[in-house]
Amino acid sequence: MSTVAPIANALTAGKLPRYTPAWVLLGSAVIITGIALLMGNPSIPGIVVVTAVLFVVLVYLLSLVVEGSRKAKDRLMTSLVTLAFLLALVPLISVAATTIGLGLARFDLEFFTTSMRNVTDAGGGALHAIVGTLLITLATAIISIPIGILTAIYLVEYGRGKLAKWITFMVDIMIGIPSIVAGLFAYALFALIFGPGIRLGIAGSIALSLLMIPVVVRSTEEMLKLVPNELREASLALGVPKYLTIIKVVLPTSLAGIVTGSLLAVARVIGETAPLLIVAGFTQSMNYNLFSDRMMSLPLFVYSSYSQQGADPQQFLDRAWTGALTLILIVMALNLLGRLIARIFSPKLSR
Repeated sequence: MSTVAPIANALTAGKLPRYTPAWVLLGSAVIITGIALLMGNPSIPGIVVVTAVLFVVLVYLLSLVVEGSRKAKDRLMTSLVTLAFLLALVPLISVAATTIGLGLARFDLEFFTTSMRNVTDAGGGALHAIVGTLLITLATAIISIPIGILTAIYLVEYGRGKLAKWITFMVDIMIGIPSIVAGLFAYALFALIFGPGIRLGIAGSIALSLLMIPVVVRSTEEMLKLVPNELREASLALGVPKYLTIIKVVLPTSLAGIVTGSLLAVARVIGETAPLLIVAGFTQSMNYNLFSDRMMSLPLFVYSSYSQQGADPQQFLDRAWTGALTLILIVMALNLLGRLIARIFSPKLSR
């Protein structure tokens, strides 16, 4: 009686009980699973999809009968948005679970302290690829972030007329260029200077900077536009020069967004393989010099481990999955570092 009374009161008041969606979801799952078992050879993905569809339909109909069309439409859109969110999580969780499950096979000290020099089958590690990835990405960031931020400052604070429009147009084009084109451009540039067949780590940084700069420009530009004009006007009214207004007011206010955008740009390029395959080359040995000889990277290490398997393919596959897991962890560490920097240097709200 104590359980039925609240439900009856809610229905009388024209409102579904709080936990109705959960019970409807559970009932839909039980019904569809029972039907699938009776039909034989049930498919889990099929059960999930049909259960989701039945859940949306039942919640909408129940709400339509009890709460009216307006609330029913609200519940329908809420259900669709929730299902879309869960659907978007499926590939993310699947990739993460698969990479972690298969990458732990070689997640050991040897993998992070040795290279593949003179290793033809079991053993070896990815130290040369990890160092190469960090050095190439660091050089790319040093090249791209200042250029991107200064370009965005010009477009937002100074840019007027045809020049600004052309710069914006070229940035939009650069965002969409295939990564292989950036690699070919860097190779052609260095081949003109050093001759054909040149392979350098810094050439890989130049290629990746072509992909990173437009992302930094666009993200920084949007962050600068979010800074209220009242802050600029107040600073200028006090007689502060425009360049100091930008340095002391505009940039600190938008620092958190700029850091986040820059890290997104780093994540955009750190996993690129095609440009580095063309201009940075392939090596099994350590190389700490960006300006001398070939330099390995983690994406290329994963690709080569998978595509050039030896007598024991499992050893190469294990190294490939562990390399992919390491790359994900590096990107995660960079994002955590960026959030920390943004929290430290972002403007504090006064109470």
